[in-house]
Amino acid sequence: DTSGIRSINKRMPDILEDAKNGLPGTLRKLLERLNDHFKELNRQVEELELQIKLWHKENEASQRLEAIPGIGPITASAIVATVGNATEFKNGRQLSASLGLVPKQRSSGGKQTLLGISKRGNTYLRTLMIHGARAVIRFAENKAEPDSWLRKLMMRRNKNVAAVALANKNARIIWALLAKDTKF
Repeated sequence: DTSGIRSINKRMPDILEDAKNGLPGTLRKLLERLNDHFKELNRQVEELELQIKLWHKENEASQRLEAIPGIGPITASAIVATVGNATEFKNGRQLSASLGLVPKQRSSGGKQTLLGISKRGNTYLRTLMIHGARAVIRFAENKAEPDSWLRKLMMRRNKNVAAVALANKNARIIWALLAKDTKF
């Protein structure tokens, strides 16, 4: 892979050690400092991820959420930390709406018009939910049963719409698991 942040991290020592690449000394020193800072940030991220995973292992509600396809330890722990036991929401749709995963409505005179998702509410949780749903969709493209709900949806709509629909469905499942204290 020759693009992305990981590629820079791998190539930076070679760039800094290559005396023939024409980099001025000042720029070389600046790149070295930036590279050291980047390594320290990576170390901190790994440390925080470990702390989140340890908290997740000790939290029963977070572990129940991880059973849902597309929900990993980081997403599960973020949801439990933010939502708690979900009893402040009347139903799953309200939780989904608080994450901004339900369609906007412009309805009048008995004619219902649904637009894209509202994108209101908790941006971080919505992003985690949609990214998890995209991972499930990548898997489902090849492995899921042809007559499953997700495969049928993917045949009718594009992948992004399917990802948001799956994230919405997962949010409703999360509400049921947390509010009713059940397992998936």
